[in-house]
Amino acid sequence: MFHTLRKAWGVPEIRKKILYTLLMIVLFRFGCAVAVPFLNSDVVKTWMTSHQDGGFLDYLNTITGDAMSNATVFSLSITPFINASIIMQLLTYALPPLERMRDEGEEGRKKIEKITAFVAMVLAIFMSFAYYLTLKRGARNVQDSDGNIVGDALKYTTGGEGIFAAFVIVTLFVAGALIVVWMGNRISDKGIGNGISILLFAGIAARFPKDAALLIRLTRDNPSKYLFVTIAYLLFILFEIGFIVFMNEAERRIPIQYAKRVVGRKQYGGQKTHIPIKVIMSGVMPIIFAMSFMSLPSAIGMIKPNPQDGSFYSKFLNFFSTRGWGYAVIYFLLIIAFNYFYVSIQYNPVEIANNLRQSNGGIPGIRPGKPTSDYIQRVLNKISLVGAIFLGFIAVIPIFIAMADPQLQTLSMGGTTILIAVSVALETTRTLESHLMMRHHKGFLQ
Repeated sequence: MFHTLRKAWGVPEIRKKILYTLLMIVLFRFGCAVAVPFLNSDVVKTWMTSHQDGGFLDYLNTITGDAMSNATVFSLSITPFINASIIMQLLTYALPPLERMRDEGEEGRKKIEKITAFVAMVLAIFMSFAYYLTLKRGARNVQDSDGNIVGDALKYTTGGEGIFAAFVIVTLFVAGALIVVWMGNRISDKGIGNGISILLFAGIAARFPKDAALLIRLTRDNPSKYLFVTIAYLLFILFEIGFIVFMNEAERRIPIQYAKRVVGRKQYGGQKTHIPIKVIMSGVMPIIFAMSFMSLPSAIGMIKPNPQDGSFYSKFLNFFSTRGWGYAVIYFLLIIAFNYFYVSIQYNPVEIANNLRQSNGGIPGIRPGKPTSDYIQRVLNKISLVGAIFLGFIAVIPIFIAMADPQLQTLSMGGTTILIAVSVALETTRTLESHLMMRHHKGFLQ
């Protein structure tokens, strides 16, 4: 990766794209530091710190680079656009009009992008208002770690000033989300590409220095315990990154043989190729789906806090606590289920078998038609199981770390964030390599 980056920096045109991308990242991080009026940033930060339990709210705060906990303009970051993209991707396979639009080519893709942008704006309004209500109802009389009341998250909650404050807060959250999407599109057009992914990586990477500072502080305060823990954790992160890179590049290749055809005096076909099936073809989507589902009980707990001990509501919330074994088991099983679901909407073995038959191709030793589709389905089931177990293992690692030592539960270096960061880094490297290949190609006239 570093070799590719050094070679790309040596090309003036690519260097301009890299500098433009870096400028957008700096502006993005600057927006993550601009506070929203009518919100007490210190109180919101204290409240978010007390609710760091590895749930969906903590996940959103992680991928925004602590912008949400600091109550800044970019608190939502690119999460509305990501959610809109996931929704549109699923609806494309479920609704025939969107499916026909997808098959129209470039024009259809532009129409789907416009619909996705509109859905992202609607989600941004909904998420902004939901976050405002969460702060209004849940972040009241917030206490610090010593039990002292530091105040309310909102400066105005009633009367005309409260309505105006709510309008300003929601509007700025929505505007910040739309600006981030615009910046991501500019990176895709004028930068090195993959703008949304790069901003997502920038938000996650912004948390890494904070995690390093936490490990240093724990090691300094209690070296007899945390010196070994810190070294073991860093070694584990290196191993995890290498394992993610290996699994991200791993694929199962189904061999394909095309029949020979003689047309006139020319012979066509007779080629050997393969169908690549990646082990992690669904990426981080199953984890996001499972995390969204498992975050519903904690979201209900924020709306109705302080349940009575021993009640069904209290037992229900405790069962879905991120510090319990039940949460980890259900979370793991949901990731496996959602991985199978996501793979099933991406791959259609019957369609692949029909395309092979129409192009006079086939799998050696497998008859065309239904036997071919059944064989591809069996391969998909095995590969999906391997990928699902890997994703589940990656996702539950932070839960086990928090159960072993609550002091380490605020660490974001691990699990889903590392998977996202490594995937974006590999994707960006491939994009730079494609830029280099295009500019070093001699062409037909040289």
